Amino acid sequence: MNIPLSSPDVGEREIAYVTAVLRSQQLSLGPWLSRFEERFAEYAGMRYAVAASSGTAALHMCVRAMGIGTGDEVITTPFSFVASTNCILYEGATPVLLDVDRETYNLAPEKVREFLQDNCERKADGRTVNLKTGRTVRAILPVHVFGLPCEMDEIAALAREYGLIVLEDACEAIGAKHRERPVGTFGDAAVFAFYPNKQITSGEGGMVVTNSAAVAHNCRSLRNQGRDEDGRWLSHAQLGFNYRLSDVHSALGLAQLERIDELLAARKAVAANYSRALTANKAIRLPAQLTHAERSWFVYVIEMAHAPGSGARDRVRERLRKAGIATQVYFPAIHRQPYFSRYQTEVPMPLDHTESAADNCLAIPFSGRMTVEQVGAVSEELTEAVAAERRNLPEPSSDPVPA
Repeated sequence: MNIPLSSPDVGEREIAYVTAVLRSQQLSLGPWLSRFEERFAEYAGMRYAVAASSGTAALHMCVRAMGIGTGDEVITTPFSFVASTNCILYEGATPVLLDVDRETYNLAPEKVREFLQDNCERKADGRTVNLKTGRTVRAILPVHVFGLPCEMDEIAALAREYGLIVLEDACEAIGAKHRERPVGTFGDAAVFAFYPNKQITSGEGGMVVTNSAAVAHNCRSLRNQGRDEDGRWLSHAQLGFNYRLSDVHSALGLAQLERIDELLAARKAVAANYSRALTANKAIRLPAQLTHAERSWFVYVIEMAHAPGSGARDRVRERLRKAGIATQVYFPAIHRQPYFSRYQTEVPMPLDHTESAADNCLAIPFSGRMTVEQVGAVSEELTEAVAAERRNLPEPSSDPVPA
């Protein structure tokens, strides 16, 4: 048995579009980039879309374009891929890591409110200042983890109350909705990503969406070494980056975007197969389902019921590896990463839920191409591995896994 962690769904349309670019001889800064951006803005329901070489590049450009930098703080989550925090650090700003919701793994609005009420003051000039550090709190950067939308109504309300920017990291959540409203439309800007394990892929790539002409213009300049608005060759108005997305990648992304309903439906069906196969297993917690939110299935992550530090998850991973089944730890907590202690960052409150999730969550194989037989094989092997652990270890004494 050999079941990979993920597998992109690439068909004849993708091959045809990429081939058309190769035959055109214009591989970058050509018409396919504009087409991809126009179609994505239409799909996202935003005025502007600016493509970039990765989701990280898109997020970094947004942080820069919004003027977030040294002396500023950005409220965000410690349970995410490190890029969401790194893009704050790139600009010399300080991430303020607050705990996540126990059920959804997303940034908990009540923790945001607690931090703002207990530590900050809104000044007469409109700034919100962290009284303990003297820095200005500029933004909230929520991450829609695993494709499940954050509680954006509450986060947006807090941002309005305290005069904060909202920058949505929707890199894992294209197609997701919160109360029938698409993610990426709640803030001042949002970013999406198209790595091969995402819902749609351009190989590598990302996208900024915004209704702000100024942010869009700035991002277009930043991705192309700070080039002038008139696009004159070798004329640069600001310090920028090489964050361009090629027409080859854009063509692949456009073909995938044209198939997005099909691709999302396939992933949803695989997730449903997993949930049916695993629902009776009380030793693991399945992905949260919320009545007011529509998840876009990026990964399928289960949480072990064993106490942190027991080593059960690692032994389950090893058993699955020997059976030819790939898994991944999603996510290690950012504040525990080796590099993180070198930065003067803010961890103003305990991160108990984050650490529990980081110790117990496990991503199992998932893609829209998985067969019923593959889902069954993974589920059976996982069930047997978890049962073996439960026979050998005592039940956790606290924080039980919800039924």
